[in-house]
Amino acid sequence: MIDSKASQLSDVDLIVGAALEAGKIALGFFRQSPEVWWKNNGQSPVSAADFAANESLAAALRTARPDYGWLSEETDDDAERLKHATVFVVDPIDGTRGFLSGLDLWCVSVAVVTDGRPVAGVLYAPALGELFVATAGGQALKNGEPISVSQRVGDDINRLATGEEMLKGFDPDFRKTVERVKHVPSLAYRLAMVADGRLEGTIVKRNSHDWDLAAADLILERAGGALVDLSGKALRYNRAEVSHDELCGASAAQLPEFLRQLSNRRDG
Repeated sequence: MIDSKASQLSDVDLIVGAALEAGKIALGFFRQSPEVWWKNNGQSPVSAADFAANESLAAALRTARPDYGWLSEETDDDAERLKHATVFVVDPIDGTRGFLSGLDLWCVSVAVVTDGRPVAGVLYAPALGELFVATAGGQALKNGEPISVSQRVGDDINRLATGEEMLKGFDPDFRKTVERVKHVPSLAYRLAMVADGRLEGTIVKRNSHDWDLAAADLILERAGGALVDLSGKALRYNRAEVSHDELCGASAAQLPEFLRQLSNRRDG
């Protein structure tokens, strides 16, 4: 639990501490068969671990910054957040399906969003011992060390996280350059893999949400990449509608080509 001095911390130090504590709590449920419920008409699982991590984050962050709005996957949305210029955008466990399957590719995602864009972001993957941190104007860090996107260009092999059906619509010559990676259940962690150069890009299907994206968006940006819609525009957060259309996250070098392939693709 964050102590009474939390209100004196910088936003980034506050969310780092909160994410570390929430990750510790979630890790206590990992591979322990936590209780599971289903939401979104039975489409999405949520576990006791998600709720416990969410409670920890809310207690730490909302107490320290009562003037900030709040948007979390595991808290009923309140339009009151739209009145706040600055909000916390939180996913207590991004990659719940993987978490419940015993896979270690899940993370706690916490962002501070001001005027629609993230200004501080943290991803903590406790099962992997990885902590990603970024602030607007600063470097993206992984376990305290600077990270940067891949510099592969042109005909180099592109390690791309996307569905097989998506690849079928791309130009045949481009498909030859693509090495499709095994599915990563956490979208936020997938974007972090682009940020630290393990992937050149990922294509995000429709209906991702602010809490999946905000922290990873900033980390990717500060590592030299971008997360954009298919027109190439940066995302806006803390809108009335928190879901997004199809997106692409990539290194700056490869983003234009990926967007061209997405715009020109053929069905099937």
